[in-house]
Amino acid sequence: MTNQPPAAVLAVEGLTKDYPGVRAVDNVSFSIDSSTVHCLVGENGAGKSTLVKMLTGALRPTSGSMMVNGSVYQPNTPHDARECGIATLFQELHVVDELTVLDNLTLGMERSRFGFLIKSDLDDKVVQTLAAIEPSIDPSARVSSLSVAQKQIIEIARAASSGANVIIMDEPTAALSEREVERLFGVIHQLREAAVTVIYISHKLDEILKLGDAVTVLRDGKHIATKPLSDVAGRSELIEMMIGRNLFQDYTPRSTVTDDVVLDAQGLTNKLLKDVSFHINRGEIVGFYGLVGAGKTEIARALFGADKIAGSILFKGRMVGNSPKQAIANGIALVPEERRTQGLFTNLSIRENIPVMNLRRMSDCGVFRASEEQTAAIEYVDKLSIATDSIDKHTEKLSGGNQQKVVLAKCLFSKANLLLLDEPTRGVDVGAKTEIYDIIKTLADEGNSVAVFSSELDEVLGICDRIFLLFAGSLKSEVTNNSDVDIAHILNVVTGGGEGTSQ
Repeated sequence: MTNQPPAAVLAVEGLTKDYPGVRAVDNVSFSIDSSTVHCLVGENGAGKSTLVKMLTGALRPTSGSMMVNGSVYQPNTPHDARECGIATLFQELHVVDELTVLDNLTLGMERSRFGFLIKSDLDDKVVQTLAAIEPSIDPSARVSSLSVAQKQIIEIARAASSGANVIIMDEPTAALSEREVERLFGVIHQLREAAVTVIYISHKLDEILKLGDAVTVLRDGKHIATKPLSDVAGRSELIEMMIGRNLFQDYTPRSTVTDDVVLDAQGLTNKLLKDVSFHINRGEIVGFYGLVGAGKTEIARALFGADKIAGSILFKGRMVGNSPKQAIANGIALVPEERRTQGLFTNLSIRENIPVMNLRRMSDCGVFRASEEQTAAIEYVDKLSIATDSIDKHTEKLSGGNQQKVVLAKCLFSKANLLLLDEPTRGVDVGAKTEIYDIIKTLADEGNSVAVFSSELDEVLGICDRIFLLFAGSLKSEVTNNSDVDIAHILNVVTGGGEGTSQ
């Protein structure tokens, strides 16, 4: 008796989606085996979101066909997709904090009689499903009392109990800690063992390589490859397929780093930080690396004067002050982790965003010089290679990478000599990442200092001269970057495995 190959739970053939003047998905064909974790990767703009919207009935294809479990599949709405066993978990959680876990699990599927909700077999079914996935969650607990990871598990249990045999997960680990990610991976393995297929979408290539059974790569709306991950030669091959060239570069020591200390922080302490001390030199790129909750953002906000802090911060020999306004006046600028809500005025244009951190450069005696605003916008669009057809385009219409470049332009226009970059490439595709890294290196080569606060080890190893390792609010170790850097030491320190020593 021969082993039969697994049946395709979902297949697309010649799938195409056209918008006026743009082909977002171009003749894509591939299939997904049942009971597997099938990963979907590609740069921003590769066509992933459009493809998922067609799979879930949110968009109608221009041409092509889809099949689910061997039958023709033509969803007109997301409800049609759910009826055919396809559920989607989006990056933004869709739970109601004010309701109980059980209420959330049955939301939209309640049974009623004469307008009154009644208990049904569904209640028992969803509770049993939740218990099988994560027995520690109390069905009677209010969702507001749960962690982000637990809320995510509720959404997974709701999808599984609805009878879905395909669950699409879009960037599910974006807001999770390392331990929560491991727990989520465990849940995904349980789903696979229960004959549920998971379509997993992520920019985090290490997750793809660790979790997936197969991968589909899209580029510029086209299907590049679908292959078992066991046949993929690591990150480098994935990146080459995604962008057509290998972007990975080892750290290269820079000759422009000086011994001139521009920032000296001593004994920084607050509710999370514990007696953190370090210095940054002129022309240096330093990295602050740790997992979620290690204290990276708290240090960035302390240096920028956004949070109250005990201890001392000297910049160019003077006290920094205790407000963002004073920090900007002293030459310190912050690119925040959440660029859309904290770094940009998305309802304003590129031209209007760039000067907001230093409007005095554009005015005399209260009279604003619009011509200089335009000149500055043109200069920084060119300098940072911001992809746009007009400086008057609203920043909400830019890609994530170009939005991040506008935030960087704001900081540069403020004449900052110390740039604080909190997760500078989060949610940015690998092509835009390389452009941002090149900008960071150029700024440092020009004599500016840069602090990169990142949860991506490849990022800090690729561009930083020195790396501070954080765990639970403490600075545990300092590493000088070179070709012999001990990655095992770094991972041991940031996961709480030891105090560590400077390398």
